[in-house]
Parts: sequence; C-alpha cells; structure tokens
Amino acid sequence: QVQLVESGGGLVQAGGSLRLSCVASGRTFSRSAMGWFRQAPGKEREFVAAIRWSGGSTYYVDSVKGRFTISSDNAKLTIYLQMNSLKPEDTAVYYCASRRTIGVLSSPRGYDDWGQGTQVTVSS
Repeated sequence: QVQLVESGGGLVQAGGSLRLSCVASGRTFSRSAMGWFRQAPGKEREFVAAIRWSGGSTYYVDSVKGRFTISSDNAKLTIYLQMNSLKPEDTAVYYCASRRTIGVLSSPRGYDDWGQGTQVTVSS
C-alpha cells in the first residue's frame, strides 16, 4: 500500500496560481503512474492530470491543458501540480492517486491508493 499526503491548496483569485504537492510513502516501488483528480460539490470525481513513473509521460484533461503542469521528483517521491491562470470552475477538492497497473490513466477506477484531498477555491 502507498500512503499519499497532499498539500498546497488554498484560496486564490481568478488568474492566480497555486502549486499542489503530493508526497508518497510505503510500497512506492510498485507504482506505474500517479495522477491528480478533482471533485466539485455535487459532481463526480474528474481526471485532471497524470504522469507515468517510468519515462515521465504526462496526460491532461483538455480543460487544463496549457494552464496546469504535472511533474515529479523521484528522489523525493513527490509529484506536483502547478496550476496557473486559475478559473472559478477549477474550484474543487484535489486528490492525488497512485496506481500499480498500466492502463487508462484518466479513469479513477484503476488507481489503488488515494490521498485525503486538498481544497482549492478560486474566487471571481
């Protein structure tokens, strides 16, 4: 099992930036990829971005392309989500997730471990 702890959420005005961090511990050697998801009140959990641990390939939902960047620091067992040009519709709880299998990275069902989430609120 992998334990994940997110940080970096907060309140920001539209157009501002935030950087989320997710530190992994435990059986980290078994991971194939990690991702960021978000869930707004009354909505389903939505894929935001993912990164493959081997090779570093990255993937994004269309609504954040060009604004968000996912990256990793293997030595620190940490992934980041740099969020720029934030919009009110980006408001949600953001979750970090880890998976062992290679598959469709945008589906939450393939992820084995989840963090507790961090709130991001963007005011207009």
